[in-house]
Amino acid sequence: MTVTTPASRAAQILSRPIALNGLTVPNRIVMAPMTRMFSPGGIPGEDVRSYYARRAAAGVGLIVTEGTYVGHESAGQSDRVPRFHGEEQLAGWAKVAEDVHAAGGTIVPQLWHIGMVRKDGDAPYPDAPAMGPSGLVTAGAEATGKAMTQADLDAVIGAFAAAAADAERIGFDGVELHGAHGYLLDQFLWEGTNRRTDAYGGDPVARTKFSAEIVAAVRAAVSPEFPVIFRYSQWKQQDYTARLAETPEELEAILTPLAAAGVDVFHASTRRYWLPEFDGSDLNLAGWTKKLTGKQVITVGSVGLDGDFLNAFQGEGSPTQGIDNLLDRLEAEEFDMVAVGRALLQDPEWAAKVLADRSDELKPYDAAAVKTLS
Repeated sequence: MTVTTPASRAAQILSRPIALNGLTVPNRIVMAPMTRMFSPGGIPGEDVRSYYARRAAAGVGLIVTEGTYVGHESAGQSDRVPRFHGEEQLAGWAKVAEDVHAAGGTIVPQLWHIGMVRKDGDAPYPDAPAMGPSGLVTAGAEATGKAMTQADLDAVIGAFAAAAADAERIGFDGVELHGAHGYLLDQFLWEGTNRRTDAYGGDPVARTKFSAEIVAAVRAAVSPEFPVIFRYSQWKQQDYTARLAETPEELEAILTPLAAAGVDVFHASTRRYWLPEFDGSDLNLAGWTKKLTGKQVITVGSVGLDGDFLNAFQGEGSPTQGIDNLLDRLEAEEFDMVAVGRALLQDPEWAAKVLADRSDELKPYDAAAVKTLS
């Protein structure tokens, strides 16, 4: 009689290929986007190529890059965050995609506009105003930036569409739009920062209008089979307790226009994947997203951070069944893929070890050590 160990069960469930629109991903493991600021001049170099290719070679099925600024002067302030516009920058990214493909992986860039979330005094475009739906960084704050005009909205929509077209042209496998964590798209989605009284503000559907127009423009700029992923969250870096939706009905009102505009896959960002999103159900945010939209969904939130992947998590609100909780949900199709963030920073071989039943070799996460890892 063959006994299936937890490790081999993990390998079996996570190693299944999946089709995202026209893209076949070899397994269910996603590398989550993580800002690194290792690209002087916004140009990804040899070290960035090696960083992503190393993880693809070690079995990550789909890599979502760190956030990359779209071609709008207010998109971001750091000169070390990569940009997804400009001849040198795109040439660097083309080499990243080539190396990831050579290593057996697939890769999408995360397209990003930070909106109102910025530090004073260190913008590469010092004359470019911080802007958002209402000029607010967070709920209850005074306006410190520019409330976007229609011309501003149109310019940002065009920048996202151009970046998506460039991504397909230089060999990427899809795109992810960053609509989470309190940045520009999320500032429109969140009532706390969207106080507009025009067509882009008000009820949840109206607050979704800007993001839906970006999705539609991106969808029109790329081939029909090119996957479009949309990342969103309830929490914001400005406020971990913030919520876009208090009920499944409110969440459906937000997600439905995005799905209709052309989102293929939602990436539902939570801080702890195992926590239920609404009372009366064990479904997490990804599970509710799939139930409400019927779209494929990536879950994320502290996967692998306990140091021993097969034992119980020890953190707040954690399940007692450890990895079985994640595998049960994936096997039941509550969600379709699992994104891993900080654990993959610590251990580039994380996916290979899990897929090859070598979980005893996993390195525990060390927040201090990852700053020097590549």
